Amino acid sequence: MSEPITLACPHCHRRNRLAAERLDQAPRCGACKQTLFTGNPVDLDNRSFNAHANADLPLVVDFWASWCGPCRQFAPVFAQTAGSAEPHARLAKVDTEAAPELAARFAIRSIPTLLIIHRGKEITRLNGALPPAEFQRWLSANLPTL
Repeated sequence: MSEPITLACPHCHRRNRLAAERLDQAPRCGACKQTLFTGNPVDLDNRSFNAHANADLPLVVDFWASWCGPCRQFAPVFAQTAGSAEPHARLAKVDTEAAPELAARFAIRSIPTLLIIHRGKEITRLNGALPPAEFQRWLSANLPTL
């Protein structure tokens, strides 16, 4: 049996510990009892961000804004990828208009900007939207393994 990993619940944002081999067995949150994987990106704000960013599960963040055309075009690609990336990564969206502190913390200068964060550290970033196949290649090349 492998070391347990920590991940945050997409509903209540409480941290959960479970064995890595249980990730694909539809685990539920110990606090709110809802499923830990929904197949959809999680909307994060200043209050919930750190629980996900500091977890063992890699976090792929899309920094975006509602007025941004490329952000709106990329949103379906990002959403569709959430289902295939789970349970090996959590995909999340941060609205830079609603959470300017997070945008400042990560020095977001253009949107969309994609970050991969693992255990509280930024692994890589990419500015701009990608077509689905290129986004998948970027994730495959950059996601840390658990």
